[in-house]
Amino acid sequence: MKTVHISAEQMARRVARFRDLKPLPAQTNPDIPQAAADVIYARKLYSVIGLEGGAATPINAGAPIVGAGGMTMVIASCPPGQGPSLHAHRRTYETFTVLKGRFEVSWNDRGEDTLVLEEFDTISVPPEVARAFRNVGDGEGLLQVLITGGVHDMNDIAFAPAVAERIAAIKPEALAAFEKAGMKFDAAMAE
Repeated sequence: MKTVHISAEQMARRVARFRDLKPLPAQTNPDIPQAAADVIYARKLYSVIGLEGGAATPINAGAPIVGAGGMTMVIASCPPGQGPSLHAHRRTYETFTVLKGRFEVSWNDRGEDTLVLEEFDTISVPPEVARAFRNVGDGEGLLQVLITGGVHDMNDIAFAPAVAERIAAIKPEALAAFEKAGMKFDAAMAE
């Protein structure tokens, strides 16, 4: 196999320093109060690896590394008790590894199945399976989130209709802001 040589400058563009990462701008919409944002997102999401080709997705915003074979990576930071509600990805896999703390992962339409991941434990959830995670530790939890198998944008994510009701109860305009960003609230198994 023939190898290629890349310079230190080129390799430096493939390094992400946690201390330099900034929370995603999609989480700072003034029309969405923190209580509503906490229903949808981890408290802070730090983009690490974005999709190649300039794909415009909220997860790519500010990613210091671009292009890793169709994979995106974020680090989710959650205070105790916090994490996003049940949601499904239509086409992509979502793989979680605990970097710090303990997280409960629930899955299926009502989150009826759960398990707790300890530091460095990993779970990979396939497309079309509803999933959620929540920090069940005593301090800030950090979760590495890898998304693979397609373009990860807000059109790939669907929350249950009950999540829309929770957000609307907090602030109806927040629900409209999430829908404008492309989020859907129609995830459920066919009965």
